[in-house]
Amino acid sequence: MVGKRIAELREEKGWTQKQLAKTTGLSKSYIAAIEEGKHPGLKTVAIIAEALGVEARTLLRGRY
Repeated sequence: MVGKRIAELREEKGWTQKQLAKTTGLSKSYIAAIEEGKHPGLKTVAIIAEALGVEARTLLRGRY
């Protein structure tokens, strides 16, 4: 669920996984794994949320 919301928000920004990875400092393969269902830790969710311009709870609850 979190991964799907991350992918949706990333695509709305017109970003590739590579761009999100560069912005967050995470690897592209890790971004891909999260979007495919891997459960990230809260710190990672916060980092991704900040990069996407939303609150972490938005990714966890799916409201944006």
